Amino acid sequence: MSGHDHCHSEIPRFRLPLAVGLTLALVLLEVAAGLKADSLALLTDAAHNFTDAFALVLTWYALYLERHPAHAGKTFGYHRAGILVALANSSGLALIAAGIFHAAYQRFQTPPEVQANLLVEVGSGAFVVNLVTAWLVGHGVEHDLNLRSAFLHLLGDVFSTLGAVFAGLGILLTGKQWLDPLASVLIGLLILWNAWLILRETVEILLEGTPRDIEMSTMLRDLMQIDGVRGVHDLHVWSLSRRIRMLSAHVVVDDMLVSEAFLIQRRIEVMVSHRYGVGHSTLQIESERCEPDALYCDMLGH
Repeated sequence: MSGHDHCHSEIPRFRLPLAVGLTLALVLLEVAAGLKADSLALLTDAAHNFTDAFALVLTWYALYLERHPAHAGKTFGYHRAGILVALANSSGLALIAAGIFHAAYQRFQTPPEVQANLLVEVGSGAFVVNLVTAWLVGHGVEHDLNLRSAFLHLLGDVFSTLGAVFAGLGILLTGKQWLDPLASVLIGLLILWNAWLILRETVEILLEGTPRDIEMSTMLRDLMQIDGVRGVHDLHVWSLSRRIRMLSAHVVVDDMLVSEAFLIQRRIEVMVSHRYGVGHSTLQIESERCEPDALYCDMLGH
């Protein structure tokens, strides 16, 4: 197995609790303003922000778990904790979107009088707060699905509060009260789309699917081009998390000394690490061809 990449998301520890505090303060402000203005857009955003605070707490806890070292009971450590949190966050987003659509439908039937000026004022303040919290969490999201799910929660809030502001301005200019529930529907669609993106990736990781940017036939050809490799079978690639990729394979070589075979193994590990981002490689070196019925024995023919 190659050198283990047990790095963790390097987000400063104060950022997540600060983002939680700002988000909860915003929830209280939006609930009070939404009830006073009778605005579904503000109340919708408050509900979304509350789930964001909960999602941030889960993300915070998962990052704490991921720092725990591997042990005899969990030899790969706790890297999947973040994936489970991302799954919970994305499922929660989908439920929120369903509730928003239901409330918006009722508002379309009987649109109430909305205090548009209050909607614009509170929505503008919420936009700034959401932008700050998204920035606090945004560091490292490209490598961590757990952080990315929390970041998408917050980024959805940025656009949803912006939608509430535009709805308020539209009501002030046109007097059309249905613009408030319309903004909620657009917010709900955005939330649902973000939920789908995260849910799809978490399920693929939990099912140990091949990472989307890896083409197995291309990887196999690259392996076969390494000097000394005569065949490859039982080739599997999967992910523990978004950052940590695993590979196992049986590699057929000529009959040679173990020290010579080790050099071939090392070349393979370096290639898959640099070209495919695989940090963990488990390679079984063989000097005989695999049996015809072995899994992926004849991948080049498929």
